[in-house]
Order: sequence, then C-alpha cells, then structure tokens
Amino acid sequence: MFRGKNYKESSKLIDKQNLYEPKEAFELVVQASKAKFDETVELHVKLGVDSRHADQQVRGAIVLPHGTGKSVKVLVFCKPEKEEECKAAGADYAGGAELVQKIQGENWFDFDVVVASQDMMGVVGRLGKVLGPKGLMPSPKAGTVVSPNNLTQAIQEVKAGKIEYRLDKTNIIHCPIGKVSFGAEKLTENYDALITAILRAKPATAKGQYVRSCVTASTMGPGVKINAQKTL
Repeated sequence: MFRGKNYKESSKLIDKQNLYEPKEAFELVVQASKAKFDETVELHVKLGVDSRHADQQVRGAIVLPHGTGKSVKVLVFCKPEKEEECKAAGADYAGGAELVQKIQGENWFDFDVVVASQDMMGVVGRLGKVLGPKGLMPSPKAGTVVSPNNLTQAIQEVKAGKIEYRLDKTNIIHCPIGKVSFGAEKLTENYDALITAILRAKPATAKGQYVRSCVTASTMGPGVKINAQKTL
C-alpha cells in the first residue's frame, strides 16, 4: 500500500508494538496529525464476542462530554402538532409521511441522524430497507425512538454529540470521538466515556477477554494502540 510522506513521518513517532496509556496515545495522535484540515479522531475496539449471536450484541448510545466536533443534521418523524417544538429544539427537518415520500421518491438523504416518536414508527417502518443499510434507521437502543414527550431531549442530545456504538460483522466497534483540535485532554475524556459505556454493555454470555484490542487514529494518521485493560 502506498503511504504518503506525511504518513511515513508521523509513523516514526509511534512504536507499533507498544500499548500506550490513553492520554499518551491521544498526545501522539495530535502530534502525528499533519493534514491541512481538522482531522476526525476515531476509536476502533475489537471485542471478544460473536456478533452472529443475538445474546452477544453490543450496542448503545452515549453523549460524549465534549461532543464530536461535527455539525449534525437531524431529521425527526413526528406528528404535525410536534413539528414546531422539534424545530425549536434544533431539528433540521421535522414531519411525517411527506418526508417518507421525499426519501423514497427523490432518494433524499440530506441528514445524518433520524429521530422518531414512537407513534410514528408505523410510518417510518416503510423506510427500513433504505435507512437500515445506511445505519440511519431509528431504534430504541440508540435512543432515537422516543415517546412524543421526549423528542426535545432526544434532539438536543444528538446535537450535543450523542453517538451510537455497535458491533460490525467483524466484532469491531468504530466510533468518532472528536477532532484533533480538541487536544489530548478532551479526547481522553471522550474516550473514557465511550470505553466505560462499552464495558458496561458487556454481554453476560461473553467468555474470555472482552476487549481484544483498542486503536485510535486521526483521518489521515497512523494507528496508535491503547492499553484498555486498566479500565476494566
């Protein structure tokens, strides 16, 4: 694989065999960032579970202490009488069947997160085949299907930096935890919040070592291995 000059220079800062303490790992990520834009910092956690089994799923949502640094567009499915309230709470779009039609008919996806009130899931269910593959389908576990009375809170949490974590088919959780501009301290605090949530979500049926590996990296930078065992 071809690696650019900046990547090679950044790689020299990092010992690939070493497991770094979280704060030191994020200091290296920040130091190794050479891009001309504010890179996103991601966390990749491989777990000792089997995502093929329903009782070994690891999924949830958490509001990061310092958010993700990304501006998020929120679409809300709600009853007509709740539309103004949702927009006042920060929703970019709010509506019902007309939005379903727009998505189906125009292949419209100008949003990052979908929130739905429970009484709208009969309508939203029609979008399962298009929203599901994109990871946009609202769900109770992600805190994006809520009672009509909790719509404002759900929208505000998403806008404040709420992220969903879930296993992929290779038993890895991939999550953004901030921007390089946050600095090591804020990134470490976001990491602590996320890894704690993942540890608390450990399935009762999981055997052996739960966290197999934990790696962080910026968009264009090399990976840095984190010693996640001490947080267990």
